[in-house]
Amino acid sequence: MSDANAGQPAPAPDFDQMTRDIADVPAVEVITTVAVHLMSAAAVNLGLAEEGPQHKDLDEARKLINALAGLVTASATEISSFHAAPLRDGLKSLQLAFREASVVPDEPGQGPGEKFTGPVFGS
Repeated sequence: MSDANAGQPAPAPDFDQMTRDIADVPAVEVITTVAVHLMSAAAVNLGLAEEGPQHKDLDEARKLINALAGLVTASATEISSFHAAPLRDGLKSLQLAFREASVVPDEPGQGPGEKFTGPVFGS
């Protein structure tokens, strides 16, 4: 079988249509989607993925958790507690997992994201 379009350049994306599409997405959906991506990436960098320690990188995890904490803290009042509460729970779980994974734990209030959330303690 041969592809009739082989060798031809792909059609240019329709940026006007893409702009209209993103304009239709509610802010709460954009914020929660970004937060979930940050959570997933942080979890992988904490070694919590199936591959475990193979992808463990606490420096990267710290950066991602800081970004997540800033996003969740700044947007919480905008997206309502219905959406913010699960994001806060996920953030706290990642902060505690980071503390557990660290060979030398940060002082309370100095861990990733704690400048936004305050000190995080296990429950």
